[in-house]
Amino acid sequence: MKKIIALLLAVLMTVAVFAGCGGNGNAGSSSNSDKTDNSSSEQKADANSDWGFIQNKGSLKIGITYFEPMNYMKDGKLTGFETEFAEAVCAELGVKAEFQEIEWDSKEVELNSKTIDCIWNGLTITDERKNNMDISTPYMANKQVMIVKAENAEKYATAEGVKGAKVIAEAGSAGEEVAKGDEFFKEAKYTPADSQAKALLEVKSGTSDIAIIDYVMSIGTLKAGSDYADLKIIESKSFSPEEYGIAFRKNSPQTLEKVNAAIATLAQNGKLAEIADKYSLKEQIIAK
Repeated sequence: MKKIIALLLAVLMTVAVFAGCGGNGNAGSSSNSDKTDNSSSEQKADANSDWGFIQNKGSLKIGITYFEPMNYMKDGKLTGFETEFAEAVCAELGVKAEFQEIEWDSKEVELNSKTIDCIWNGLTITDERKNNMDISTPYMANKQVMIVKAENAEKYATAEGVKGAKVIAEAGSAGEEVAKGDEFFKEAKYTPADSQAKALLEVKSGTSDIAIIDYVMSIGTLKAGSDYADLKIIESKSFSPEEYGIAFRKNSPQTLEKVNAAIATLAQNGKLAEIADKYSLKEQIIAK
């Protein structure tokens, strides 16, 4: 009888040991399952981030307008400082640069609807824009200048001469802010245009007297031999010193971090200065 009882106790102990091992195995399995779930959530969150959206499609869609020397067509091909700069940054990021023409006045709508991924076209950094969008480190200095027919340069160099003059600037641009808000133009007649290029055409045709545009645009557009060689910058007067940046959707920290790092790399290895020099913009570069 004692042998039978001992045998039964041994069997019971063996069962208990295996049950305990089974319990530990289940606990371990549950823990691993939890880790897998957490990992999947993190991957999903990353895929849903703005950078995840860009990376997954393998391209950065860049909203632009056409104006020399930033983005313009030459021999049927898009070229310009911003074009080459964007392509160089995208090469650093490992994505393809895709360019999409936009209406400048609708740029934020285009950005937030994901028709484009960024606005990269001589965008002036302002406090209002920083509130509404994520903006890169500044890479170029700029200012607003008056463009007139060469024979009228002296006439419009003073506030007195500007009285009653027909002033034009691109709607939603820094030039428009100057035209509507600067005391120098308080007695002028302002009309908005769809683009800076159209503003210049209006002055050339004589339907407007003064176009207020970006200085960097004037460098590429008013050069000798161009269609606008008969127009002139009023050198004695400039407005609104400013800096250019690249605008992304609000709350896109990873995208912004990667783009800023790429800009710094291009500034430090000399590539950014090399691109700018091709378009007579080297002196305007401020990125480091």
